[in-house]
Amino acid sequence: MYDFHSMFAQYLMEQKANSANTRESYLRDVQYFLEFLGRLDITPLEADERDIQAFVQHLADLKRSTTTISRNLASVRCFYKFLIMQGLVDHNPAKAVKLEKAEKKLPQVLLGEEIELLLAQPDITEPKGCRDKAMLELLYATGIRASELINLNIQDINLRSGVLYCRGSKGVRSIPIYPSAVVAVSDYIYRMRGLIAGPDSGEALFVNLNGGRLTRQGFWKIVKGYAVEAGITKEITPHTIRHSFALHLLENGASVKDIQTMMGHADISSTQVYVQLLDSHVNQVYHDCHPKAQRKLG
Repeated sequence: MYDFHSMFAQYLMEQKANSANTRESYLRDVQYFLEFLGRLDITPLEADERDIQAFVQHLADLKRSTTTISRNLASVRCFYKFLIMQGLVDHNPAKAVKLEKAEKKLPQVLLGEEIELLLAQPDITEPKGCRDKAMLELLYATGIRASELINLNIQDINLRSGVLYCRGSKGVRSIPIYPSAVVAVSDYIYRMRGLIAGPDSGEALFVNLNGGRLTRQGFWKIVKGYAVEAGITKEITPHTIRHSFALHLLENGASVKDIQTMMGHADISSTQVYVQLLDSHVNQVYHDCHPKAQRKLG
């Protein structure tokens, strides 16, 4: 009997191009897929296209988002690619399964005043609040991903020159940090980090209250908690702050190419979404704020 999950995990570890976050996502999705097949009393070696389609329908019945279903299907396709390489199957039954294309929604962003309100919530007189203030400021200052933020080490930030070195599978990108973010991170490192760091902290820049490296899930909860405290009713995740970083730069004259570099987008089409977002935002502001645009005809 094959331990498909462990075999796939080993394969992913050997693929240097995959980030830890991608590996974790693939393994979680494939584990769920294997459990689904188990309930059908079949193995992945016996599954065919109809079984993969049934899995997709199962996710849809659970009201999973199109993005989540698409990611699960991509994970299953990768899993079968691995099984083909191992000589365990001769074709990929997930390859022919197609999803209906969903209408792409523009990302949610915060207004400048909402960002300021969010950044003002942490109580910097205590260790947790001081750490949280540093994280939120750094996230908005650089636009990095939540996974990149929690993987930062102390040496990845140069406080003297105000530069963050964000390390990923495709190299290192240098991102400037505005002065108030430098102050917040410096305050945390020199005044509070030592109070919560423990033997397991290592060089981790941001640590949890148990002394270990902060997790992505932990950071998501922190952001959502401060959004509630700030009275912000929009659905907020760390990625909302990343989107806001990009839009606010674009609004103030930054080029799409420069934003692409700072955000670490491999394809500029990912960055061009913010041009659409800016057009939509400007249009909404016009209709909300222009006195004649607010008047109804008739």
